Amino acid sequence: MSSSEPRVETRSARPYACIRTRAPLSEWGRVNALVGEVRAWLDERGVAVVGAPQYRYHSVDVAGEIDVEVGWCVAEPVEGDGRVRPGEWPAGEYAVCDHVGSPDRITEAFARLDEWSARTGRPFAKRGETWVGRFETYLTDPAHEPDLDRWRTEVAYLLGTG
Repeated sequence: MSSSEPRVETRSARPYACIRTRAPLSEWGRVNALVGEVRAWLDERGVAVVGAPQYRYHSVDVAGEIDVEVGWCVAEPVEGDGRVRPGEWPAGEYAVCDHVGSPDRITEAFARLDEWSARTGRPFAKRGETWVGRFETYLTDPAHEPDLDRWRTEVAYLLGTG
C-alpha cells in the first residue's frame, strides 16, 4: 500500500451528476450506497458516464459530519431531479496523488498532499472551511478486483492562488 508523490495537473471543467449528503464516518456505508444509486439514475436516462465513481468533499470533520457529493462524471451536463443534481469540477491546477491500497488507508494520500502543500507553499483552494475542489476518484472496479490492497484511488485537490 502506498501513495505517490503529488504532482500538479491542469484540468478543464468536467460535468458530473451526484447526490449530496452529510454523514458521520459511522454511516459511511449509506454514503457508499449512493454510488450505485447515481449510476442507476444515469443508466435509466441513457446518460453517458465518463470515468469512475467519485466523491467531492465540501467539508470534512472526521469527529462529526462530512459534507460530500457522490457521483459520476458525464459526457454532457445533466438536469437534476431534486435528488440527483448536476455538478462540475472547477477548472484549474490540481495537486494529484495516487493511492494504492484499501480506501480505509486513504488518509496516507491526504497526509502526502498536506506535506507537499507545506513543503512547496502551494495552498489548497478553500472558502473558509469549505473546499473548492477536493475529489477522490475510485479507479478500481470492485467487481473485477476484490482485493482491497490492489485498489487504486486518485485524490485531487484544487490549488489556491495564495
